[in-house]
Amino acid sequence: MSPHVTDHSAKLVGTAWGLLILNTLGSAGAQTIVPLPRSLIQMVTMGALVAAFALALAVNLRLRIRASAFVLLLTLLLVPSVISSVDLESGFGALFRCARLALFVGTLWLLSRWWDGSLTFVRHHIRMYFAVLGSVAAGALISPGAAMPELYGGRLVGALWPLTPPQIGQYAAVIIGLTVLLVLGRRTDRGSAAVVIVPALVLLALTHTRTATLGLLIGLALAIGSLILTSAAARRFFTWAVLCAAVAAVGFGSLLQAWFLRGQSQENFSNLTGRAKVWDALLAAPRSTSEQLFGAGLGDKSFGGLPIDNSWLAVYHEQGLTGAAIVAAIIIVLGGVALLRPPSLARACAIFLISYCAIASYTEAGLGDASPYLLHLTVAASLLAVPAAPDAPAVAATRLVAPGVPRRRVPRWAQRSEVT
Repeated sequence: MSPHVTDHSAKLVGTAWGLLILNTLGSAGAQTIVPLPRSLIQMVTMGALVAAFALALAVNLRLRIRASAFVLLLTLLLVPSVISSVDLESGFGALFRCARLALFVGTLWLLSRWWDGSLTFVRHHIRMYFAVLGSVAAGALISPGAAMPELYGGRLVGALWPLTPPQIGQYAAVIIGLTVLLVLGRRTDRGSAAVVIVPALVLLALTHTRTATLGLLIGLALAIGSLILTSAAARRFFTWAVLCAAVAAVGFGSLLQAWFLRGQSQENFSNLTGRAKVWDALLAAPRSTSEQLFGAGLGDKSFGGLPIDNSWLAVYHEQGLTGAAIVAAIIIVLGGVALLRPPSLARACAIFLISYCAIASYTEAGLGDASPYLLHLTVAASLLAVPAAPDAPAVAATRLVAPGVPRRRVPRWAQRSEVT
């Protein structure tokens, strides 16, 4: 973080980031041990967003922001969102979601002042999501039956806060990948990393989330590949990872296949657990020209009462071709900037986050609205930001005499310095 940032403001920025994460946890999920009304959960999440905006504004009263193509494109995404939502075809909830997205983007603009290419937001990200996973682990210990219900096929869910298996898998995969990269870059010790990685791996395995697992493996491969030419630790890790993967494929191939299939039939697996049927119905539905361009308005990412589970189709349905083009521009711009940056740990972390979000977008929705995926991409944007120039030093010379003592006039000939 920049040298002119005080410890107090840094804590407020970290708190604001944690509140943004709380806002994107969602309100739909499994039954919790203590039943929580959905209205109460929505009040907490929306209150967290308002508090995050207020904190960001309090710490940035002068409204100093950094130019960011990423946040600019997110701001442009508000245009098709409002155009499609203002006719109330999706109800007043669409306008409410537009206001939420506007407040979310406004908070990111205020926090952009602290985007300087450092790992500050990576550490905030890991700490906050590790705390979320801690609540999941606590729920599993308190009530294993509620944490792995039959409704979800025995997969791990949030028993204290309503979190679905894909959410838990996503959070676990992201902090595992970032922590591994911090270890390779020698920005944390192995003991501290093990405290994060080992429990997160266990939770990821219990969720049986294929998308998160593939995103973690492919994202880490791309991120570590970007470090191979400049990091001996990355080369050693990559070599050992390939050897371990080969041994696991040979010795535990049947177990890995059973875990990957989750007891599903080949037909169900090929249909992506029924997702393909929803996608076909969405694409076949008749649409007006306005709906094709701007969508039907921000909704709950569902079609016909079933989840869409695809970011691109969800954006097309709610924000039209215009929104899909803006979201594609976000991924392309961030990916292009990452490829143009010289090899570094910050670049590797950004590549991991961008590639993970791109992979997960095929079976998960969220790139067109306030979501954890936009927060992942925000961290990537902060890592790719060019460090701000340091404040210029004061021009006036330091006074060497005590206050109140008149300064003697020095002759001009005595002001010349000798050159030795």
